[in-house]
Amino acid sequence: MVLATVQATLAGRPGVIPAARGLSHFGEHALGWMAVSGLGAALDRKRRKEWLGVGVGAVGAHAASIVIKRIVRRPRPDSPAVQVNVSTPSKLSFPSSHATSTTAAAILLGRLTGLPVPLAVVPPMLISRLVLGVHYPTDVLAGAALGAVSAAVVTGAQRRLPRLRTAGAGVPLRVSGVEGDK
Repeated sequence: MVLATVQATLAGRPGVIPAARGLSHFGEHALGWMAVSGLGAALDRKRRKEWLGVGVGAVGAHAASIVIKRIVRRPRPDSPAVQVNVSTPSKLSFPSSHATSTTAAAILLGRLTGLPVPLAVVPPMLISRLVLGVHYPTDVLAGAALGAVSAAVVTGAQRRLPRLRTAGAGVPLRVSGVEGDK
């Protein structure tokens, strides 16, 4: 079983379980990604729409994964060979919501910043779900694929939506190209 092998290889190393739990808490319900998105939007006004897109992508991806979980209803790993190292909000595992929201956010952040964010954060998040014993490998791979699709949808929507002109705290004044725009 791949999951038991991953745990046997990595879980006993110093710091691995605490780091995996930290990633788990950061990714829970996409909250960490929403915080990154909000902070970026507050600090980088010129690219506010793109920063908010990171949050939308993460939350949208998370929501899609929850819908799929409720349809598929695959139970989390339950084997004597697998140690569960963190609590979870549900007993359903396919796809991994952490993998989904992290992949979506990382791709969008990478496009926004020009940094290799997906390479830096997606593999550790996927591996952490296995180390913690809460997902099968196919759960995290499907989550990553769903996250990539979610990021593509957000990117496409950002390109097609008209630019909002804003003042102050992001209150729309007018939409370019709409009748009455001066």
